[in-house]
Amino acid sequence: MIEIKNLAKRFGAQVILDGVNLVVQEGETMALLGPSGTGKSVLLKHIIGLIRPDDGEVIVDGQNVALLGRKELSALRGTIGYVFQNGALFDSMNVYENIRLGLTKPEEFGNKEIAEARVAECLRLVNLVPETLKKMPAELSGGMKKRVGIARAIAGRPKYLLYDEPTSGLDPVNSDIIDALIKRLDTELGVTSIMVTHDVRGAFRTADRIALLTAGKVVAVGTPAEFRESTVPEVRAFLERDFDNEPL
Repeated sequence: MIEIKNLAKRFGAQVILDGVNLVVQEGETMALLGPSGTGKSVLLKHIIGLIRPDDGEVIVDGQNVALLGRKELSALRGTIGYVFQNGALFDSMNVYENIRLGLTKPEEFGNKEIAEARVAECLRLVNLVPETLKKMPAELSGGMKKRVGIARAIAGRPKYLLYDEPTSGLDPVNSDIIDALIKRLDTELGVTSIMVTHDVRGAFRTADRIALLTAGKVVAVGTPAEFRESTVPEVRAFLERDFDNEPL
């Protein structure tokens, strides 16, 4: 379980997070929805300990992330897969080498044959053919790069998956493919996921629950059905803007 309690962060005079409270239950997929620049990605970086809070706590599996030592933080990060917004593939490495970077547990994947089998399995899980392993990132489409990034994130068999704008920059067809993939993987792998997005349709397709972050605060949390019926002004304004007043 991930618990975020009164989380606050500012950069200089700019308040990014202003007392965020959120609980993500075991096994659920939570979509963190909100306009660009509202601190959604900053919140994810607090969860993996890349940023320390000015106030409040991030609790993962009962551990206060900001208080962990280097060894404990490294162990925690080993339970978390992170899908970066731009894929973050290394241009000088082929697909196999990029995915293998996700195998961070030498005691489990130190054997070459075991590592190769796991990389091949992850490629299959994201619906890419084996021939893709030899390709360089420059040879991949945007959608394929996203899938390779997801394959790398799941390679180490994480307990948690954090997605940072997984469909950003994709056309509607590829966005649908990635949304369907996320939903299938979350179910098939039994992971707990947080998906940061400004894509309302994607959030409704993939998430068990949705949280709306605006002006540094979580102003609403609920299922997609509850969001459809919400009377919270910020929710109505956000949904109507993104759906152009079409029925949800």
